[in-house]
Amino acid sequence: MDEKIDYLSKITDLAVEYAPKIALAGVMLVVGFWLIKKIQIVITNMMTNSGLDENIQPFLKSILGAMMKIMLLFSVVGVLGVETSSFVAVLAAAGFAVGMALQGSLGNFAAGVMILIFKPYKVGDHVELQGEEGYVREVEIINTVIETLDGVTVIIPNSKAIEENIRNYTKIGSRRINLNIYMPYEESFPKVKQIIESTMKNTPGVLSSPAPEVGIESYDTHSVVLAMWPYCQTDDYWEVYFAVNQNVKKALNDHGIRVAYSEGVELGPIGD
Repeated sequence: MDEKIDYLSKITDLAVEYAPKIALAGVMLVVGFWLIKKIQIVITNMMTNSGLDENIQPFLKSILGAMMKIMLLFSVVGVLGVETSSFVAVLAAAGFAVGMALQGSLGNFAAGVMILIFKPYKVGDHVELQGEEGYVREVEIINTVIETLDGVTVIIPNSKAIEENIRNYTKIGSRRINLNIYMPYEESFPKVKQIIESTMKNTPGVLSSPAPEVGIESYDTHSVVLAMWPYCQTDDYWEVYFAVNQNVKKALNDHGIRVAYSEGVELGPIGD
């Protein structure tokens, strides 16, 4: 009988000691989760109003939500009187182990977040990454997928994509085409320049602003190297590239202008 009374007494003492803590912990959980939802709504609105990429908003929202829930959990455990230092040590060790195992993936993840936030390129842009030139088809959280100009799909880890200089040909909207032609010394440069400039201006796709340019780039052993710089919209690059070459060839031929190889081998008026 005395043992039962002693047992009930201990239960009563424990209930009296922990009941307020349990009640407080329960209130903290309910209020804490309610506050976290409200904070997430505010954060989502802030990200939307700031123009942050919609693809990254769920990732940031989930990360922030997980961090707040972990902090709430530690607070509740502390209220219950449980020693939290051991939990922190275990979590730190687990985090370190996971971080070491996923070091490369975490680096790519962080780089993907930076790409989505700062937007050095986006889907559809004509870019050059890691020596690969093509169009961005996907910007994933780990990799960037581009389709090269010859139709090959290349998957580049995001950490590598931002490791070196990024060439984005779409960013400005227009692009200069760099072309060369070799003119013999006896030809009149002003005449040739006028013909080439007129031809480029009349080629469909060549922009009037910036205006196309023609100039002497250098002097070869047996010829003058001319630079032709037409400008076009980025998406029209190759179409205009080939059209300018074709039209300039025809215009020079029509005017009987002689051209030369870079080695100095002269040609007569060029054929059709």
